[in-house]
Amino acid sequence: MTQTLPTPKGLPMERDAGPFDPPREITRLRDTRPVSPLLFPDGHEGWLVTGYEAVRQLLADTRFSSRQDIGILHMPYETPGMPVMTEPSPPEPGIFLSMDPPDHTRLRRKLTGAFTVKRMKQLEERIEEITERQLDELAQLAQPVDLVKEFALPVPSLVICELLGVPYADRDTFQVNTAKFMERDITLEDKMAAYTAISTYLAELVTGKRANPGDDLLSDLARQDDLSIEELVGIGFLLLFAGHETTANMLGLGTFALLEHPDQLAELRADPDLMPGAVEELMRYLSIADVFFRYAVEDIELCGETIPEGSTVVVSLLAANRDPNRFENPDELDIHRTARGHLSFGHGIHQCLGQQLARIEMRAGFTGLLRRFPDLRLAIPAGEVRLKTDMNIYGVHELPVVLSAQ
Repeated sequence: MTQTLPTPKGLPMERDAGPFDPPREITRLRDTRPVSPLLFPDGHEGWLVTGYEAVRQLLADTRFSSRQDIGILHMPYETPGMPVMTEPSPPEPGIFLSMDPPDHTRLRRKLTGAFTVKRMKQLEERIEEITERQLDELAQLAQPVDLVKEFALPVPSLVICELLGVPYADRDTFQVNTAKFMERDITLEDKMAAYTAISTYLAELVTGKRANPGDDLLSDLARQDDLSIEELVGIGFLLLFAGHETTANMLGLGTFALLEHPDQLAELRADPDLMPGAVEELMRYLSIADVFFRYAVEDIELCGETIPEGSTVVVSLLAANRDPNRFENPDELDIHRTARGHLSFGHGIHQCLGQQLARIEMRAGFTGLLRRFPDLRLAIPAGEVRLKTDMNIYGVHELPVVLSAQ
């Protein structure tokens, strides 16, 4: 391919095309050179992959490693307070997202039975009950309300606490610290303090469950003698974090997107049977978990480009999900679209384990919210909604809304 744009210096992060769209420079790069060089702030010459087909190929190719202990993981954006990495990061037990086979396979296999479609369908009625109870509480509050604090965050937190066997009364422990852990502009000391706080809490929890197991997922794992306490803590961290942080952001940002597309919102209210497809389209359109990293363990050809061994490769799922070569009119939110094949849950061996749970929660959350509050609207101008441009998972910090006509 012929490069027609200069190599970007650092990953473009500013949402200058709108709150729901990729940065303009990311879009230009995808349309011009979907596998493109990227100069990292520390001087590393890495790569940025933005095209749909290229991203799918990369995520399916285990030569692009997820491990952080075989090479230096270079950050593609400035991280004030964080030291420049000069050596690989040591592996964290149980964090199978940062593993390759066979270690990844061994740990993931422990969980596949818990997240089957059948098992998740059995949970659906309980999730709907949790959602309705939270909607009841929401309706009692003085308006305007912060939909993130009062609905988008509590629902998935309640669900994952019940599934894992984590006392909901302890939710502040992980909600505050996982949010802190996801901040970009944070010192290494603060990041490690947040991680340590969660890990310490989980170590006490899983040690108790190993001694006195209950009827929950962490107890099921704790019964398995071939998993160490350290591995149980790592697995628990991933499940707890992924189980509430991602879905909470989808509920908040997804509601914002629907309110900003009143025609789509009206159609969805008129025909709730459109909700399953609308959830898939919202995931494609928003792609809240956007940026992922891989490490090239050898020279690899990808869509006409040669990525040298030792390169840090940045993947943008948002850019891929907006690729016009895969989706027609990709920058339009269209709840009638067949968004099958979107990459919001990833692809390959690391595809999201809890995707069926997330779908059920989003269907229940959006359906209940739109049914109970037909006059739902923003309480502030859209331009004043605070976006999570400072976080590794995109969303809104707060979403002040009016629930009903006054």
